[in-house]
Amino acid sequence: MSEAETPNEVETPANSNIPKREKSLGCSQKAKSTMVSPTAPQHKNDTTHITEPSNVRSNSAISCPKCGSKKVWRDAKRYTKLGDEIQRWFCRNCGRRFSDPEDVAKARNTLEHIERIESKTLKSADDIVANCQICVTETKNLAAEPQRNRFLRRNETLQLQANANIPEKVVNYMLWLKKQGYAESTIFNRVKIIKYLAKNANIDDAEAIKELIAKKDSWSPGRKEIIVECYSNYLICVGGTWNPPRYRAIEKLPFIPTESEIDYLIAACGNKTGTFLQLLKETGARCGEAWQLEWTDIDTEHNTVRITPEKHSNPRILKISQRLKERLLDLPKTSKYAFGGTNLKTTMRLFERSRKIAATRSKNPRLEKITFHTLRHWKATMEYHKTKDILHVMRLLGHKNIKNTMRYTQLVDFGEQDYTVKVAWTLEESVKLLEAGFQYVCDYENAKLFRKPK
Repeated sequence: MSEAETPNEVETPANSNIPKREKSLGCSQKAKSTMVSPTAPQHKNDTTHITEPSNVRSNSAISCPKCGSKKVWRDAKRYTKLGDEIQRWFCRNCGRRFSDPEDVAKARNTLEHIERIESKTLKSADDIVANCQICVTETKNLAAEPQRNRFLRRNETLQLQANANIPEKVVNYMLWLKKQGYAESTIFNRVKIIKYLAKNANIDDAEAIKELIAKKDSWSPGRKEIIVECYSNYLICVGGTWNPPRYRAIEKLPFIPTESEIDYLIAACGNKTGTFLQLLKETGARCGEAWQLEWTDIDTEHNTVRITPEKHSNPRILKISQRLKERLLDLPKTSKYAFGGTNLKTTMRLFERSRKIAATRSKNPRLEKITFHTLRHWKATMEYHKTKDILHVMRLLGHKNIKNTMRYTQLVDFGEQDYTVKVAWTLEESVKLLEAGFQYVCDYENAKLFRKPK
């Protein structure tokens, strides 16, 4: 075969505009390109169709607004009521979570655009043709109509379905609870129970409710006792009576973790959740009391916080550490509440997710048992162990009945106690030791012995 008949050479003109890369292609690659099925997509390995870079922003373009670090992770995505997507980021340096500023700006522009459309007016009288007959009975400004997308329509449909599934008697019961002055958390929990009973049985048939409760083997006796009490309260609302079944909760001592486990869990959470946990650890306050902490309740001069009580307990002022005060003051001041005044359940879900990750990484399943209220039990137990003063613990927790405080005297057996011992030879030395928290023990050779737990 002559050179002119060789199929591996492709004759190209000297002034051809074909790129050099295409000139260097061999016959095998060109043959493969000609043998592709006409139905197969032709752009999978072809880069000529790409005209724009990807809209996904890299991590190097994002920096933390708090510390300026570029070591950030994609955390989650949030959606506005108009359906705009906002990327959330997590700073690995300081633990701050923040929104993508470009996404926030786009969402704000969308909202402003809709507000401008809704503020438009109808055409003026000068724009209407007067010499023509207009047979119109009703006019409508289409430009000023609310802009609703698929996301909004789906939310409205779900809301209508949810409202349609709520029986009228449950709504009346909720209003009755509000009139009786019950707390919002109590109303929420009791209405949730009554909705479940109404969905799975005849709410007006006491025997059917008894049968439903008895068949639920997954419910603990304490849970059944709460449901029976809730249904009895509902019957008071509707004027009914029944013979309630007997269920009694089994008394159990609360779980008390070690301080190292609590500190590990606090370090594994974000800035806001970690500060909230540290506040619960140092004060022993209920999670609802700590969540309602206002900026005016923090005394930066004396390092104290003022606790507004829940469950009809006593108000109190508690000491906090310098480190906790600095963490509280570092929180963003977006409202009168130190923790933003948002829903506590959202922070609880974030805490549960961080707790699960921490328990998996540390291979310590005990971390899964730590809740917000566990830190209250831990503080009361440690305080009684340190002072042996049950009245002091009672005032710390805000209890009005000492029976509620007595349970903390039997939670943990710490075994042998280590003490710091001091000797006082004069009256002034004795006064200083007593002011420092030391306890008098006895006299020995004209000296007074004092001790304090380590």
